[in-house]
Amino acid sequence: MTPTAPNPTAPAPTALTLLVADDNPVVRAGLRSLLGGRPDFRVVAEASDGRAALRETLRTRPQVILLDARMPPHDGLTALPHLARLARVLMLTHSREPRTVEEALRLGAAGYLVHGEFTTEELVRAVRDVGEGRSRFTATASEVLLRSLRASAYEGGDPIVSMSPQLESSPSRLQRTVEQWGLSAREVEVMDLIATGLNNRQIAATCFITEKTVKNHINRIFAKLHTDTRAEAIASWLGTRPTR
Repeated sequence: MTPTAPNPTAPAPTALTLLVADDNPVVRAGLRSLLGGRPDFRVVAEASDGRAALRETLRTRPQVILLDARMPPHDGLTALPHLARLARVLMLTHSREPRTVEEALRLGAAGYLVHGEFTTEELVRAVRDVGEGRSRFTATASEVLLRSLRASAYEGGDPIVSMSPQLESSPSRLQRTVEQWGLSAREVEVMDLIATGLNNRQIAATCFITEKTVKNHINRIFAKLHTDTRAEAIASWLGTRPTR
């Protein structure tokens, strides 16, 4: 029997359209490279703060918005209730404070991922799940949800969210970092500060160490992360650099 040839007129699978909103251009570039390079995703816009995210959402109508919580001058939480009416919103942020997590969930976020608590594969799965109507949370947000549900059970009140989230539990960032990369606690601290945009002098002042010591830490971090530049190190640290 002659094999059936592919039908050239068959429609290609529809890619999930995404908007990336983060005030760090390195993070935006990393996410665009990682997610936009996949056939099932298409990044249709970027934004550097909440106001720009709302403007670009109205213009491009994405299905999923990846939103940072803190973006001066107009942060993501301020825009979140408006964005949640237009698309499903996945928080993708450094902010791990319980109050921030609770506020994001109350304002309509469909998921909450904290940088450093997920792998590249987990990020891809979370974006796909949120696009298909499921919720995803990393460890920090899961713990906040569980505390809220337990408090609600004791007090008879309503939990933070009126849904049954699919909790995505994962080890702490420090535990994951030690296991995956072998960074020391001090190197984790320095890498965190690099990811927030601080230069060597600012890191030295924050950690009460010399700039030479900072440079030594950075050289060891680059070697352990298998990177050559600050941008590559940040992308690896935030989980946006494709695995080799």
